[in-house]
Amino acid sequence: MSEGILMALAGNPNSGKTTLFNELTGARQQVGNYPGVTVEKKEGVCRRGGAEIRVVDLPGTYSLTAYSEEERVARNFIIEQRPDVVVDVVDASNLERNLYLAVQLMELGVPVVLAFNMSDVAKARGLEFDLAEMSRLMGVPIVPTEGHKGKGIDELVAAARKAGADPASCRPAEIRYGPDLEQAIERMAGKLQGQSPMATPRHLRWSAIKLLENDAEVKAKIGAPEIHSRVASEQQRLEALLGDTPEMLIADGRYG
Repeated sequence: MSEGILMALAGNPNSGKTTLFNELTGARQQVGNYPGVTVEKKEGVCRRGGAEIRVVDLPGTYSLTAYSEEERVARNFIIEQRPDVVVDVVDASNLERNLYLAVQLMELGVPVVLAFNMSDVAKARGLEFDLAEMSRLMGVPIVPTEGHKGKGIDELVAAARKAGADPASCRPAEIRYGPDLEQAIERMAGKLQGQSPMATPRHLRWSAIKLLENDAEVKAKIGAPEIHSRVASEQQRLEALLGDTPEMLIADGRYG
């Protein structure tokens, strides 16, 4: 048995994530709570293809904006525990809503694999996807699965193992928000460098975006008043220039 990796399972509610988790781990599961909150924590072990994978089933969420306890738990687990790979379970029959979370995971800069679950339901609705082209455009592996039938599980595990063992092989596309927002993000990322000396450029960019979105948790971690003052002025400038709040403009950019 080779050295294990840590896989986090993310996904919208009703995407089939729990069914996929049960298929991966079988009876090798533990259920508890995340520290300090009432959100249920499920983890288990997947043994396939000569590898042992520790699988954590994150709470079902529609986004990582940290408005709800479930969103905070899911996001903090990814940021703090740094899983080797995040498998985002996507309901392939409802792509637009599900890919919003996928884009946010990609923005975190972690290795991501998309499980296009419920592929049979999508096909029955007349939906067909060029998965190779979608994978190229998004910069992440995409594996079609049917969790309730156990289809695609071996291929998903293989893709997750590869992404976890070689993060450089998984390069999520960077979402761009247009020249005005990008200039504001760049300025904020530059201001944050002294706040997080060990942060990567991708993490600084992510933090800048979250500040412009008024993310309460990220704001609470910034102690410098001049940073908060700069955020407020950037928000006011963008709203006057573009006619909407940065939070709404960023959401529109993700959907785009």
